[in-house]
Amino acid sequence: MTVTVEQVRRLAKTLPRTEEALVRDSVRFRVRGIVYLSFSRDETLMGFAYPKEERAALVAAEPDRFLMPLASDERFNWVRVRLAAIDDDEMRELVLDAWRMVVPKRVAAAHLGD
Repeated sequence: MTVTVEQVRRLAKTLPRTEEALVRDSVRFRVRGIVYLSFSRDETLMGFAYPKEERAALVAAEPDRFLMPLASDERFNWVRVRLAAIDDDEMRELVLDAWRMVVPKRVAAAHLGD
């Protein structure tokens, strides 16, 4: 079953400091202006915060699932995933890890019980 924007929205809305925005017809989730999730206009791809130094290995290991960021986003800690290629558990892990990258460590620890 394909992961949908609505499934991601339900999870993201539970994360402290998250706000949703519509930018150039694209749904985005951010914390204090820092975007950690973004969807393609057709909602088939989800971009998410990911360590820049690790993304080439991720994409090389699973090119059918993960894609490099658009050329305009290469300077950011960012990678993309095909929503049809992941399940709910994988989506949850990607979203939580991306959110952790943009919130203070104490906020993440308090919310996740770390």
